[in-house]
Amino acid sequence: MTADRAPLSRTDLAGLLTEAAQSVSGILTAEYPTAANRSYLHPVLGPLSAGPRVVCELNDRLEEFMAAEPRPATPAGLFTLASYASALGWLTESLAELTTAIDQICTRVGIPTEPSDLAFAASEDAEEEDGFDFAFSALELAAIRTAAEAADLPPGDYVDVLSQSLLAASRITDACMEISSGLLGDAAYVLDEAADPIWIGGEPGGLPTLVRSLLARMEAAE
Repeated sequence: MTADRAPLSRTDLAGLLTEAAQSVSGILTAEYPTAANRSYLHPVLGPLSAGPRVVCELNDRLEEFMAAEPRPATPAGLFTLASYASALGWLTESLAELTTAIDQICTRVGIPTEPSDLAFAASEDAEEEDGFDFAFSALELAAIRTAAEAADLPPGDYVDVLSQSLLAASRITDACMEISSGLLGDAAYVLDEAADPIWIGGEPGGLPTLVRSLLARMEAAE
């Protein structure tokens, strides 16, 4: 019976957090083949393909954790549960934001080209050419035009959606790095403080790393 099982050891609890951290960091190295006509989505397709799988894996591990220790009652167990749940919630929210950003990019691509975009992309006009070259080198400009042509987009639109894609990729990268780092820090805390009470009520310093980060953000937003 699961109710008769002994609480997980601190080593097991730390291992649970460490494995979760490794899974989250793996999102950042995921690759996904990108067609030439969708090259502007390349920065985000890897995280988009791997993220949901990692969320499912973390959910499964959390259920296993709760089955092994149905109602965590030890300080180490409660601390681990709070850390793990915070990481899972943070990751889920970050992936939702990534999906929204990608939806916006796809919507942007589907918008009919405006006259200003055509002017931005006109290669025959010397004045427009000079303005375009001011921001990009000749090699970069050639690469942009090649990629834009493959994507059937004016160069101006291509730069716009690629910039949005890079920004979304940067945000999910920051989130995954913070989540992974927080989980690793909490795993070390569970082990290093094995002989002491781990989660002491009324002391924010004893809360899991991501919980403290969330509280700090809430205070900053007030």
